[in-house]
Amino acid sequence: MREVAASGRGGDLFADFEDLVADADGTIIRAVKGGSGPPVLLLHGYPQTHAMWHKVAPVLAERFTVVAPDLRGYGDSAKPPSDPAHETYCKRTTASDQVRVMAGLGFETFFVVGHDRGGRVGHRMALDHPERVTKLAVLDIVPTHKIFSTVNQAVATGYYHWFFLIQPFDLPERMIGADPEYYLRRKLAQWGDVSDAFTDEAMAEYLRCFRDPATIHASCEDYRAAASIDLAHDEADMDHKVACPLLALWGQRGLMGRHFDVLATWRERATDVRGRALPCGHFLAEEAPGETADELLRFLGE
Repeated sequence: MREVAASGRGGDLFADFEDLVADADGTIIRAVKGGSGPPVLLLHGYPQTHAMWHKVAPVLAERFTVVAPDLRGYGDSAKPPSDPAHETYCKRTTASDQVRVMAGLGFETFFVVGHDRGGRVGHRMALDHPERVTKLAVLDIVPTHKIFSTVNQAVATGYYHWFFLIQPFDLPERMIGADPEYYLRRKLAQWGDVSDAFTDEAMAEYLRCFRDPATIHASCEDYRAAASIDLAHDEADMDHKVACPLLALWGQRGLMGRHFDVLATWRERATDVRGRALPCGHFLAEEAPGETADELLRFLGE
């Protein structure tokens, strides 16, 4: 682990945080770190970067040591070559990256908060590394296996990208790459419910990173893994539940809350579950940052 200059990585979004780079068994992971106290790992979702936490991380950093990385394939983290089985971008591999990042910082145990894809990485991490994850918060998701095994027309329409991105290389890559800014802005607008939720600085970061063809390909591989090897891993673990306390938060006006009993789905996969809906759409940390921070502080501080 070594510190590097923060130039080009969001400017003042994390002005009081250190900019770090870690070698996770050969995969370079970029992250920011700030605050002091018990460690909290914040994992972002699609199609964003660690910048999505810029309204919540400083609040958490008043009581915790906050680490917010870019997942492999996203942001300024490495984009390793993909493989036919999609193992390179499966949640097991991505979770292992973050365990190594935290160990490199001296944190053998830690809290995990994951939004969207980051929540799915956190779910896998809690199953694969139960000795590491002491509490898990998942934001606006239900388990991947649940969605694929119960999908209906409404869910498939709202989350059509789940089925678009898994198409064989290079169909989605070419189509998104033709106008990545249009695609990214449409996705954020489709899932969000607060018109001014995304600051100009954060949007600039999302666009800077998503314009990279390597990011577009890696994010497609993330979803291809979800529809293949991740499901195999999930099915092998159906007799195992997340043992640590789990907090589920979701957007009251988002797709998950409209089509699933979110707490019930997580009680199928974890032994100690609590949570509630927040007054927003999909992007809790940006649409309802105050409520999100309050819920996380309460849960992590118990």
